[in-house]
Amino acid sequence: MSVVMAGAIGAANLMGQQVPAQDERNTNIITTDTHLPLPQFSKLKEWEERKEFLRNQVLVAAGLSPMPEKTPLHAQVFGKIEEKDYTIEKVLLETLPGFYLGGNLYRPRNSQAKHPGVLNPQGHWPYGRLENEPLYSGPSLGISLARQGYVVFAYDMVGYNDTIQVPHRFGSAEQRLWSFGPLGLQLWDSIRALDFLASLDDVEADQLGITGASGGGTQAFLLTAVDDRVQFASPVNMVSAIMQGGDLCENAPGLRLTTSNVEIAAMFAPKPMLLVSATGDWTHNVPKEEYPAIKRIYDLYGKGDQVEVVQIDEKHNYNRLSREAVYRFFAKQHPGLSESRELTEHEMDVPMIQEMTVLSNRTLPGNALDLDGVFALWQKVAQDQNRQMQDHSFVRSRLRQTLAVEMPSDVIADVQGRSIVLSRASKRDRVPGIWIQGKNKTAKVAIVVNQNGSAAALESDLVTSLGKEGQSILLLDAFQTGAAKAPRPGDASVSSVAKPADEDEEQRADAAAGYGKFLTFNVSVDAARVQDVVTAIAYANKNGRGVEIFASGDAALWATFAAAVSDIPVALRVDNLPEVNSNSDYVRHFNVPGILRAGGLAVAQELANRH
Repeated sequence: MSVVMAGAIGAANLMGQQVPAQDERNTNIITTDTHLPLPQFSKLKEWEERKEFLRNQVLVAAGLSPMPEKTPLHAQVFGKIEEKDYTIEKVLLETLPGFYLGGNLYRPRNSQAKHPGVLNPQGHWPYGRLENEPLYSGPSLGISLARQGYVVFAYDMVGYNDTIQVPHRFGSAEQRLWSFGPLGLQLWDSIRALDFLASLDDVEADQLGITGASGGGTQAFLLTAVDDRVQFASPVNMVSAIMQGGDLCENAPGLRLTTSNVEIAAMFAPKPMLLVSATGDWTHNVPKEEYPAIKRIYDLYGKGDQVEVVQIDEKHNYNRLSREAVYRFFAKQHPGLSESRELTEHEMDVPMIQEMTVLSNRTLPGNALDLDGVFALWQKVAQDQNRQMQDHSFVRSRLRQTLAVEMPSDVIADVQGRSIVLSRASKRDRVPGIWIQGKNKTAKVAIVVNQNGSAAALESDLVTSLGKEGQSILLLDAFQTGAAKAPRPGDASVSSVAKPADEDEEQRADAAAGYGKFLTFNVSVDAARVQDVVTAIAYANKNGRGVEIFASGDAALWATFAAAVSDIPVALRVDNLPEVNSNSDYVRHFNVPGILRAGGLAVAQELANRH
């Protein structure tokens, strides 16, 4: 007999839906090159709710939920190069205690006291912000915008030029537990760069913009998604539904679960934005695909005219034609600021690289940290914040978003004798198990979770005892356990491909980077297991009888985190919890990106006990 259980949306809405033959979490693997669906919203309220969710998702993935304390920047501005109509200076900012960001400040030389400010995060060109080639010239952009009346701060990616305390690519399994990676560190640098720009005496703090290309374009729309101070923007050659960014600094675990760069960029609506695209890269569809989708979001505000698109016939670039398109768009936002002749680039003397680098004939301050030191600081900041956290609603919401868990409003159940399969109707997942109907119609339903699956649980003395008491019992095959084991392409944690013993450090780094990008789009195994327990809670409580969860060993961790984020109170009966006192313990027993940034087991236990 097939049974369908429905929650708040009503049974009628689920009739006819079937449990999928395969779990979509194994078969629908998303990569950075997957052609992702475009955002579609018909109501502004619906979009605003989604926007708030996405903002939190970006912050959680970046390890910036909540934001760290903004410590003094101790800005060093020096080495001025003076030309007739602009100046260039070197800048060093202490964005975290002991971590330094390098860049250049381009300023106009005219009588106007205040100027709009523009951030320019670099892209992945060999010389970063100092690249000066036909396809990309950071100095040409800075000089031209300064001539037009803007103050421009161009700054490094981590691992480039003057920002060299950490490599550009990092992100071990232990670092991922704390959401510590290049994307989050760079986004924090962008936030602090905006602080610096807004603090300058010659900058209008309410007229701040941003433009960057490639990886700098990713930083541009990520910053607009989380910092409301940005008022105008142009992400160049990066907003795409067919490629989401190839580098670790553009990918962080959890960042693009059920979303894409297109939707994240649309979060800037209704403020003015120019999408620059190219015919020769992954933005070649933008005028006909991504731009119309983003414009529909702008239309919800009645501001469709505030987003524009231009396409340049060139390969991946931020060349002169692309830059001039940005100049014209920025000039529309600031009428009267720029003379028309300045909106096209003309003769300029670009200084030599050594004249622009902050660390030319200089060293970093004595308190500069290395990668291990920055990671230790990141952990300490998170631990201090978690100890001081009083808002339990925020803590639960952050933990739920870290785990990518939802409380399903509808669960489909296919019951054949003692065999049961659950599925969230909207997600196409598949949770098999064993259902034992008890004679006691008033007792709580018992959910039993065994790390080896339902068949192993069925043989336990616990299940025998519960059966004698007449309780209804749901035995789960949580994700990748028991009958739920299945191939999952790309998931290093369940891959059957043996890794060579002589794998060198670079190969291991490449493997770690690949798995980090996998987790950007796909939930981890342990997070999926927590979701399965939550789904089981929703099903077991369908008649409001209440739920008990019994679990031991690693499964006790899944159950504890499920109880912590569940809207339905549960009686938690766990034993033999593994010791998870170190980063390596979590990697071995509960390997979920960001879980220690969100407080780990201690926070989960506190939340579970508050029900």
